[in-house]
Amino acid sequence: MKEPMSWWRMQRIAGAWLGLAGSTLLCSAEAAGASALDTVQSFYDALLTTMRHGNELGQSGRFTRLQPIVHSMFDLPFMARMAIGSGWGTASSTQQQQMIDAFERYIVAIYADRFDTYSGEQLQVLGEQRSDARTVVTTRIVDSNGEPQNLNYIMRSNGSIWQIGDVFLNGTISELAIRRSEFASIRQRQGVDGLIAELNRKANLLSAPPSPTPSHADR
Repeated sequence: MKEPMSWWRMQRIAGAWLGLAGSTLLCSAEAAGASALDTVQSFYDALLTTMRHGNELGQSGRFTRLQPIVHSMFDLPFMARMAIGSGWGTASSTQQQQMIDAFERYIVAIYADRFDTYSGEQLQVLGEQRSDARTVVTTRIVDSNGEPQNLNYIMRSNGSIWQIGDVFLNGTISELAIRRSEFASIRQRQGVDGLIAELNRKANLLSAPPSPTPSHADR
């Protein structure tokens, strides 16, 4: 696994069998009565499966493997709306859907890039905390050097399923708050359409397979 990106870095931080595994994870997360903790556990199981086969899947394969998982387990319309901020209300319905789609591709590409291989990392789901204000699933990621990072998942209940609405590092650093600051700068310079294009460009860069090394004959 690569050194975690953005909000983690701030504090130092395919085969039929695989398709069947993905279907099983999705079904378990969406099963009637599944808890918020179940959703996060299923997400971590999917990440670990992808990491263990990261080299054979490749960058684009990991992206393809994780996209339906993220689509199912993250409340992407809510997250996109919060990350875009004030620009959301002035966007057309078409632009809003394009922003949701671009945001999804960007988030999937980040996970596919950062959780690329397995070297003994542990993705631990610790517990679930409920209050009148929100439901939080607490977790810990232990890297291959034994260094832990605590992540809290803010969960949203949508009908019969629980979905991830935000992620906090060490209980204080919000992923959505960081994205909102980043996206606001782009939107101010390039507008809504420019932000959509930039998110898709970043997703394409992160999910593209590496360029082949030229042979001596090509040089």
